[in-house]
Amino acid sequence: MTGRPRGMVTRGTTHPNRLRRVDRWLVATCAGRLRAAADPLVVDLGFGATPVTAVELRARLAAVRPDVRVVGLEIDPERVAAAEPAADPPALTFARGGFELAGLRPVLVRAFNVLRQYDEPAVPDAWAAMTGGLAPGGAVVEGTCDEVGRLACWVLLDAAGPRTLTLAARLSTLDSPAELAERLPKSLIHRNVPGEPVHALIRALDGAWRDAVPYAAFGPRQRWQRAVAALRDAGWPVVDGPRRWRLGEVTVPYPGTAAGAP
Repeated sequence: MTGRPRGMVTRGTTHPNRLRRVDRWLVATCAGRLRAAADPLVVDLGFGATPVTAVELRARLAAVRPDVRVVGLEIDPERVAAAEPAADPPALTFARGGFELAGLRPVLVRAFNVLRQYDEPAVPDAWAAMTGGLAPGGAVVEGTCDEVGRLACWVLLDAAGPRTLTLAARLSTLDSPAELAERLPKSLIHRNVPGEPVHALIRALDGAWRDAVPYAAFGPRQRWQRAVAALRDAGWPVVDGPRRWRLGEVTVPYPGTAAGAP
């Protein structure tokens, strides 16, 4: 790496399986990018106080591309040093770096619970730095989840900007989709106010969930699937299908883009 890492040291809180929802989505949705990559390099940006989620990411992506290489990046050199015992070169290594990606050219970047700790005006520059460092055809997945990974939201970005927003929840403990508003990515969390597309999306999904209460008798999965189908039928451009819905997910074009509202 050359130059100073871009960014600041964050809290670093992490837990085993905290990022399982986004990892599962990455395996299903970004498999084509990984398989097509000349160099199957993936960056886990801001892996935190322990390397557990980087270890899990490498294991999960290996199901798609056995020779995948994951590099965990952290600005704090003490965290990098503490992670070294978990390294398994070349499959899994750790280095100091920030939004500049330590000069690497990955095909995928996972940046979770990093920008949440920044001010909203910092987001465009961070996105530009990450997407500017991607390999051709690469993508960034940036988002936020709660402490145990029960609720999560993330944005898929590429060189052209934000593409999609995914909302994901553990349905067995979900009272209302409105809970997901607390885990919106930094670019959207302060825009959850009347008149903003993301506010309309959350309200529409929450209303569809309430309307689907008769399906609760068949379990929360059936209720969620009915709610997302109703959201789609109301004109929202849902881009995934029942296979993803049954996992407690829904993906739409990024709110605020031309495709991101009904």
